Amino acid sequence: MTTHDRDSVDGTTGFGIRPGEVAVELPAVPDAGLHFIGRIRTPWKSRAKCPKNARESEAVCTVEVAPTFQPALMGLDGTTHLWLLYFMDKAPRDLVVQVPRQYGQGRGTFALRSPARPNPIALSAVRLLGISEGKLSVIGLDCLDGTPLIDIKPYFASTDCFPDAVVGWHRERGSAET
Repeated sequence: MTTHDRDSVDGTTGFGIRPGEVAVELPAVPDAGLHFIGRIRTPWKSRAKCPKNARESEAVCTVEVAPTFQPALMGLDGTTHLWLLYFMDKAPRDLVVQVPRQYGQGRGTFALRSPARPNPIALSAVRLLGISEGKLSVIGLDCLDGTPLIDIKPYFASTDCFPDAVVGWHRERGSAET
């Protein structure tokens, strides 16, 4: 494990190591492979311009499903919301402790929604506006243009919604500010 005490941001990706963050060496060989099923088209070309949370934007984005996988869209007509799983391919993968800029305190990567993680898989619940020729128009994304798409799943309000869900450190932070 390595603790970095300098702020070094990569000019290409916008990611870097902040004071107090911890990075590890990753295994040389991955455990599994994925088949990207398409690409996500968004207006954001840099991390600085990208919303920090998918609910921060009303931008209409396009999910381009590869021709091979377009038959898998059958049955989505009339669906209002979807889960999109995507691979944040520009994010660093070696951080296990991160210091979010807006919180200033170190947290374990698995306690955060940051794209920087050992397997930078993200998910967003999106509103489906329409489907045409293998392309989905959606609202509710927070990824860079060209992000690889891993999977699409229907959002079921009856099983996917937990209104009483709590993230302990986030709740504690909110009560400390009031």
